[in-house]
Amino acid sequence: MAHIDYYFATLSPYCYLAGDRLEAVAAKHGASITYKPFDIIAAFGRTGGTSPKDRHISRIEHRAQELVRQAKKLGMPFNLKPAHWPTNGAPSAYAFIAAQSAGGGDLGKLAQVITRNVWVDDKDIAENDVIRACLTEAGFDPDLADSGLLEGAETYARNLEQAVEVGVFGAPFYVFGDQRFWGQDRIEDLDLHLAGKL
Repeated sequence: MAHIDYYFATLSPYCYLAGDRLEAVAAKHGASITYKPFDIIAAFGRTGGTSPKDRHISRIEHRAQELVRQAKKLGMPFNLKPAHWPTNGAPSAYAFIAAQSAGGGDLGKLAQVITRNVWVDDKDIAENDVIRACLTEAGFDPDLADSGLLEGAETYARNLEQAVEVGVFGAPFYVFGDQRFWGQDRIEDLDLHLAGKL
């Protein structure tokens, strides 16, 4: 069976814009997905990137324009200046890891709900009640927000190490075998590759 490692950040606007397209592509090709939430800011520092707040003004301005354009193109609501960004993405990532380990819900939906809470709903995904609501909406036990914190922290750190090791430097990032696809705008390329056309 084909398998995709999906490196994502719960804080990333581009992961929000990915929507459910990865899951649709995986279903189309009978591929499985392992979700690997990781610390994108730490990855920037280790792979030659720069945190968004420290980028040159030309890059900041372009990012602002591009995010709005992509959201319009995809027909998705989007708030360029959410009330709680940046925030601490670790608690939501730990809860996601606990959910992946526990099962019982929809991981793709959970990734979408968490990122939507940042970029549309103006919620702080570092807050326990917000995380619990996200888990519930995606069909998981909300108590997962309070369990497996040590495992979550260890897996989150391990995901970062694996990301750097396999050449991941941004999010969303899709790894299929030795092929790497960076960005929500490369899901179509991943689809074509899985079909043997690219």
